[in-house]
Amino acid sequence: MLAHLEFSTSLLYCIATFLLFYLVKNFSSILKGLFPSKASKLPRSYPIVGSYFSIIRNIHRFVDWSANIVNSQPSSTFILHRGVGQRQIFTANPANVQHMLKTKFHVYQKGIFGSRVMHDFLGHGIFNVDGESWKFQRQISSYEFNTKSLRKFVETVVDTELSDRLVPILNKAARTEEVLDFQDILERFAFDNICNIAFGYDPEYLLPSLPEAKFAVAFENATTLISKRFRYIMTLVWKVQKAFDIGPEKQLRKSTEEVREFARKVMMEKRQELEEKSELQSVDLLSRFLSSGHSDEVFVTDIVISFILAGRDTTSAALTWFFYLIANHPEAESKILAEINDKNFEKNSESSAYNEVKDMIYTHAALCESMRLYPPVPTDGKQAMEDDVLPDGTRIYKYDRVSYHPYAMGRSEKLWGSDWQEFRPERWLEKDSVTGKWCFIGRDQYTYPVFQAGPRVCLGKEMAFLQMKRVVAGVLPAFRVIPVIEKGKEPVYISFLTAKMQGGFPVRIQKRIF
Repeated sequence: MLAHLEFSTSLLYCIATFLLFYLVKNFSSILKGLFPSKASKLPRSYPIVGSYFSIIRNIHRFVDWSANIVNSQPSSTFILHRGVGQRQIFTANPANVQHMLKTKFHVYQKGIFGSRVMHDFLGHGIFNVDGESWKFQRQISSYEFNTKSLRKFVETVVDTELSDRLVPILNKAARTEEVLDFQDILERFAFDNICNIAFGYDPEYLLPSLPEAKFAVAFENATTLISKRFRYIMTLVWKVQKAFDIGPEKQLRKSTEEVREFARKVMMEKRQELEEKSELQSVDLLSRFLSSGHSDEVFVTDIVISFILAGRDTTSAALTWFFYLIANHPEAESKILAEINDKNFEKNSESSAYNEVKDMIYTHAALCESMRLYPPVPTDGKQAMEDDVLPDGTRIYKYDRVSYHPYAMGRSEKLWGSDWQEFRPERWLEKDSVTGKWCFIGRDQYTYPVFQAGPRVCLGKEMAFLQMKRVVAGVLPAFRVIPVIEKGKEPVYISFLTAKMQGGFPVRIQKRIF
């Protein structure tokens, strides 16, 4: 009895100490939360639970909600109290972004929190590690992405998928006047592409019958379920579900096991194939990793899954919103068509594909403008490994979660002017005073961090633009993509690990008549 009383007293003492520490540390923020000014858009914060009630109320529109708040602040930064002393800082301030992603890169890491949340799915892949493991994978990957043979392989894969699968499906849809979920079609296209590039394996997900590939479905389920872990007020919730193998965690386990088993099987087949050959003939990433001596099954599987996530979801998301915007801006569509028709590319030339996309200046600007408004990754989070102060004066404590917000940045009047709501590719262009031709004028990567920035800037950026421009050049001259959306309504932008159009993107396909 005495021991029990002593334990209870100790527990109460610990709780009281924690509460006192929390109140002292967050006194000013709590006062602002309890007594916000009428002009403030900051969510109300309470002791212990923080802004839990505001978060739950806006969870279905979290990206828009957080973007509105961050852009309403003079510093373009705000602190979200997630409860039990946890803070998450959101910023749309380019100076803060540069500070995080470059100047103090060693301070703002993937961190313990993010790595643990994502580990069951991404393991020790490049997107889920820091330090030496990240440097090692980055070094190998950067070499592979810069090889001419890989670029040529990508061109071949994309063009084959485009001519043999995507165009025939669009031809059929135009002939039968059926409604297609174009988001699903583009995801299938990107999935076949990245599997060919990463594995040297064709899942045939974009066949005319539009088959349900178990691996693709499991991958989709896993990305959705793993991202939901970030929404819990306490990590204990999903950890308990995982321990008892119940609810979403049970579904996640099954989906993840299927993804990893498929990846392992393909890897083993590739390893056997390489052992039977005297020299490397394939240029897919998996062959290159295995041939360079990286034989650990779990390690290579983690790497491949990370590349599939990056290659499948981001390009398909970017293209989905691009075709939606182009359909609603016929003047931009006309300029893209004129640019494509003016090029007169030599299809038999070995470098034609690369030169084609390199010279599509207006199309490049239109893609950048589309991703400004609808970035494939709306927010990206880091964790502070030590106390720090951001350039705007925001104090950061060790283990705080700090997220930069590309979606909010693309909708910031401070960064893009009063016409930020307009889809205007010309904001990325200037005319050469001598030739009269358009020149692309990019924004710095900290104002436009759609492909991240600093040491972790996206390795596949060039590859992504290559794929997207090839799709645009292959689809737009032959077809009109007409959204089937109720008048007066707009599609809803939602996000899991990457962004999507809620409910899909229903379209009708119409052949162009010249």
